[in-house]
Amino acid sequence: MKFFNSKIFIVAVLLLASCNTIDVYEKTQAIPKHEWSTSNRLSFTFTATDSVTYYNIYLVLRHTESYHFNNIYIDFTSILPGKKPQTQRLNVQLASANGWLGSSMDDIIEQRVLLFTQPTHLAKGDYTFILQQVMREDPLQNVLNAGVRVEKVVQ
Repeated sequence: MKFFNSKIFIVAVLLLASCNTIDVYEKTQAIPKHEWSTSNRLSFTFTATDSVTYYNIYLVLRHTESYHFNNIYIDFTSILPGKKPQTQRLNVQLASANGWLGSSMDDIIEQRVLLFTQPTHLAKGDYTFILQQVMREDPLQNVLNAGVRVEKVVQ
């Protein structure tokens, strides 16, 4: 029995060691009444301590199957250490002709959308990311929560 347990432990360690990213930060905020108004700007702050490593930054979004659109427009504002805020308008695809692109459980869909095509270096310091939906529907119905995920890319 001990031999069997040690095999399971070794396999588990190997599987975990084979991952190519390390979570650094992930936080989401609930959308009150599942109605995201354009005035509700979601803010997320984290501290980068490793300026040598590359990072991937993701938008995390959870919505129901009743969400009315196959995309969402987001104003993504980033405030980097010692820099002025920069805002980008993102058109994030949430569905294709085959259905929702994220993972689903019952009627809840979770999307993790890579925001930049290439991993990026982050200088040491505090980073703030602000999400604001800018769709024509206001408030935007059936959005449960939204947030940001930062991962280290292991070379």
